[in-house]
Amino acid sequence: MSMIRLTVEEMNLLSIYHEGSKAQLMENMTAALPFMDEDMRPFAERTLQKISPLTENEYAELAIFAADEV
Repeated sequence: MSMIRLTVEEMNLLSIYHEGSKAQLMENMTAALPFMDEDMRPFAERTLQKISPLTENEYAELAIFAADEV
């Protein structure tokens, strides 16, 4: 299994759009892209590219939480 490395910022972004499944996260974040600040969009797209190759099981193993809640 390939484990990806996510930055604190990427984890925070995922925590905003995370609703349980990888498919739902990708749908939520993709739908939000047009409404994001211009400087946020490339960052969100890179984060989606990192998540994209994961299986639902691999995604489920990511501990998704906002870093400031740790």
